[in-house]
Amino acid sequence: MALDALVRLDKVSKVFPGGIVALDAVDLDIISGEFITLLGPSGCGKTTSLRVIAGFESPSSGKVLLDGRDITALRPFDRPVNTVFQDYALFPHMNVAENVGFGLSLRKLSGSEQAKRVREALDMVGLADKLGARVSELSGGQRQRVALARAIVCEPRVLLLDEPLSALDAHLREQMQVELKRLQSRLGTTFVMVTHDQTEALSISDRIVVMNKGRVEQIAPPATLYDRPATTFVASFIGTMNLLKSSFIGRDGDRLRFAAGGLSLEATSETGDMPAEGAERTIGVRPEDLLATTDAAAGTAPARVNSIVFHGRTLRLHAELGQGLPVVIDAPRQSEGFQFSVGDVAHISLRRGANCPMLPS
Repeated sequence: MALDALVRLDKVSKVFPGGIVALDAVDLDIISGEFITLLGPSGCGKTTSLRVIAGFESPSSGKVLLDGRDITALRPFDRPVNTVFQDYALFPHMNVAENVGFGLSLRKLSGSEQAKRVREALDMVGLADKLGARVSELSGGQRQRVALARAIVCEPRVLLLDEPLSALDAHLREQMQVELKRLQSRLGTTFVMVTHDQTEALSISDRIVVMNKGRVEQIAPPATLYDRPATTFVASFIGTMNLLKSSFIGRDGDRLRFAAGGLSLEATSETGDMPAEGAERTIGVRPEDLLATTDAAAGTAPARVNSIVFHGRTLRLHAELGQGLPVVIDAPRQSEGFQFSVGDVAHISLRRGANCPMLPS
């Protein structure tokens, strides 16, 4: 267990009736005070992991530890953990203050102490003026803030967030991402969030746990996941990545040289793998690391443009290299004299200094 780990999943597995494996020997250390996100497609095991930490699900095998203490058998309300649910789960017959203070009412606190804590929690989420408001009078964003206040008012060691922003519109969702991170930084509480939205995870997480089919694929800060994905799944799931089957043609210092459909590539190997000449490897190339021009030049490879997608200041070109190899390029739309049409040939090259990982087979 890491010295500063607050929560640890120790080889946790969960098998549901019918032999459905939701978690497969998951090991995970959650560091005290961090904002960590469990990310992955539907059915990957992220929500089950959250429910195991909360105590709503019992693992089929393995242990859950808090500060080194085995809490696997503890009931949810005996754990210093609170959960913010996807649907907020507010009580419609109670006003805002009563909703936030519900958990405190089960503790031996004076009425004045409860009222003080409720006011402080609502102030933290910017709803100090909504103490007496009915839940039905609130917007979606305000209801989300009430749910957060109710969760933090009891001062949990760990706050679990189950797709907390999924019901909000895009603009409000972005605002709440900023507020969530601000709140977590102010409180210093450990936040564990589940989402399938990679943009959300990349925006506010200290670390991200990428899950797939009940297993952990990679745990890393957002920039590391984006720049140095450890597996082909992570490379394809985080952002957009061209996965190009390439032939090894040599090395230049610590850079490995490959060719794919006429395109020259330079890659790095995190594992130290040194392919034999002519060996095939999958090289990951981000669309923004490919340059496109309308004119043929030395070192470029021709690619026929099959479709163009407007992305604001960039155009996303879906093209085809030699040997029918598909490739996606992000080209700056504002460049003077720069224009492509479907059917044109773009001449592309790798941006100098681009980080292209060599991915495991």
